[in-house]
Amino acid sequence: MDMPQPGNVATTVNLTEHPLLITLRDVISGDGFLAGITLSGRALMRHEDGAWWMYGVRPAPIAESGETIDEAFARFRNRYKEVLFDLAQESRDFEQFKASVEHFFYESDEDSEDERSWEEALKAIRAAKCTPPEPFAKLPREAAESKPSQITVELLNRADARFRPSDNITDTYSVPMAHAA
Repeated sequence: MDMPQPGNVATTVNLTEHPLLITLRDVISGDGFLAGITLSGRALMRHEDGAWWMYGVRPAPIAESGETIDEAFARFRNRYKEVLFDLAQESRDFEQFKASVEHFFYESDEDSEDERSWEEALKAIRAAKCTPPEPFAKLPREAAESKPSQITVELLNRADARFRPSDNITDTYSVPMAHAA
């Protein structure tokens, strides 16, 4: 990482690992149930071997690549949805599906290296008080503290279920802010 020299203010920082905040919303059909899944997670983006790679931190077991960061995100997104489809196929009921999704989400990589790398990259951004470099400069910025990693799995086909347009959530990925909220 390029750090600012004393007396100089850095406007960008050269990171090899770019921390991202991700939000995904899905409706999945299972055996006799309809589930709504909302994910607020973490990922690392790296440029390796001529491609952008998006590595899940939370959820950890997914990695996908693309020629651009948008393509890597789209492939990561599709792979995540395929995992949800597989979990629904393997589950005999909603409770088993919910437990499987939560287990998948909270499972970390074997040595938690990606989670440590995500935290270190966030610290580097904050220490340099920088703006994200291209191609991340145009992404929205959010305070990581205001968006904790979590997943909710809700049964949607309940008698008391109420649906509103405000329930809709756009899939997004954003860059953590250079300062704490």
